[in-house]
Amino acid sequence: MLWKIASPELHVVRELAHTLKISGTLATLLANRGVTEPLSAQKFLQPKFEYLEDPLKMTDLAKAVERIFVSIERQEKILIYGDYDVDGTTAVVILRKALEMLGATTAYHIPRRFVDGYGMKSEIVEQAAREGVKLIISVDTGIKAFDVVQRAADLGLDCIITDHHLPENGLPHALAVLNPKRPDCSYPDKNLCGVGVAFKLVQELFTRAGKEKYLVSFLKIVAIGTIADVVPLVGENRVFAKIGLEGLQMPANFGLKSLIEVCGLDSRAITSSDIGFRLAPRINAVGRMGGGEQVIELFAAADEEKSRSLAQEMDRLNRERQLIEDQILRQAEERVTVEPRLVKQCVIVIDGEGWHRGVIGIVATKVSEEHHRPVLIIAKENGVGYGSGRSPEGFHLLEALESCRDLFDRFGGHAQAVGFQLPAARIEELRQRLNTHAARVVGDHDLEPSLEIDSELRLSDIDDNLLQEIDRLAPFGPSNPQPVFAANDLAVIAEPRVLKGRHLKFRVEQDGKALDAVGWNLAHSKPLSLSPDRKLSLAFALAPNTYQGIQSIQLIVKDIQVQ
Repeated sequence: MLWKIASPELHVVRELAHTLKISGTLATLLANRGVTEPLSAQKFLQPKFEYLEDPLKMTDLAKAVERIFVSIERQEKILIYGDYDVDGTTAVVILRKALEMLGATTAYHIPRRFVDGYGMKSEIVEQAAREGVKLIISVDTGIKAFDVVQRAADLGLDCIITDHHLPENGLPHALAVLNPKRPDCSYPDKNLCGVGVAFKLVQELFTRAGKEKYLVSFLKIVAIGTIADVVPLVGENRVFAKIGLEGLQMPANFGLKSLIEVCGLDSRAITSSDIGFRLAPRINAVGRMGGGEQVIELFAAADEEKSRSLAQEMDRLNRERQLIEDQILRQAEERVTVEPRLVKQCVIVIDGEGWHRGVIGIVATKVSEEHHRPVLIIAKENGVGYGSGRSPEGFHLLEALESCRDLFDRFGGHAQAVGFQLPAARIEELRQRLNTHAARVVGDHDLEPSLEIDSELRLSDIDDNLLQEIDRLAPFGPSNPQPVFAANDLAVIAEPRVLKGRHLKFRVEQDGKALDAVGWNLAHSKPLSLSPDRKLSLAFALAPNTYQGIQSIQLIVKDIQVQ
């Protein structure tokens, strides 16, 4: 990888260190994340609930609140219309619970991925009308549901849209559209995900009802949805994540307790990484495998027996998802072995008959990370190709699809992730046209893998105090990544060991100080170069390690350069 070592302005680092009485290293880390003012740095290091923005700054929110209270007063039935991913389901969970605490009568709808597809559907609105629903509130969806909102109006139903996806070609003619990304919305924080927008609605509802004391308890679920949706963990999202993670240490909800237990996290502090790699995949597995309601029912379970059963079912679905994912990944690799030209192209397009549509996005991510190329994985079924694409920074995948939009039945997404559908017979044409487009727009170094380094360190700089300072920056995520450091002139002082056939462990020394280093999934690419007579440069993160009751600090290797 190309190492890019940050170089923040020295006077900014000095002012932060002096004003906040923190080390130069922590001040450097703050500056690298764009936190350059002492007041904003203080808020960043100590997120508090009172730092949240006034919900009424969001366009249409006051109108939405008024309509909801009218609905509650009239005892009208309210339908909450969600999405099947973690963001969408957690948004349904918190809004449903909040409305019921306010005395509302609610129903909900979670689309089934392979039956209903993505987005709001008119037939669900029509069914809601037949069942006496008078108000529909969408969460994490609806910003493009022009026809559905119009159909609701024709049937005498009001719609409140809460969403965070970019609007296109205007807004639906709903009673209220809550979305910080709408062009006429001056809400300061544009980074909220679906559950974040839903929480802002809950925040104002509870403030009006005098129930503010209950708001913090919602942040446990808000944190899960926010972290899972991979939005920037700054601003309000940082407050949600920080306070929510703290609350997860003492869950009261039966479903949340059971989910934490089935993930093996009930005996330690839960981190953003735990949500991303343990909690969220089990919630996501429900939607990926074609379900949806189990997530809502889990958090609504009134006893431990039911919640434990639902959590175990989600765990089973996740294991099934992993097996299917591994099978497709192996088949994709076999396809590349037979047709090596596929990975020699700028945009890698791999298709397979009968592949499970719910997991091809994850496969695309893994293939893209391995080859550092844009990747489309396409599942063919009855002559139709259902695709999912992922791309590293440096290539705008949605613009690439726009360049051949005539090939698709439908497509959408953003710069680094897309989904689409097209006739299977046109896949080869898609491959050719995407690579023609890439040849025009990709420069020599646009797709070169790189690594952002926060600072250079000596091993003698690494101690418990540094680890504690880094912990003040947590939770980590987009816009606030885990700090990565670099150290040069390191000597390998113990024979490298391979762990579980994939991971690499070795020990390095500098200035008389030695530390263990672990390189996850580096066993096949690096061990032969780590002989004791060679000097190394390492890029690494820091992590605590406890072995046989003894605590130490280890280096989590991101890259190795042999000098």
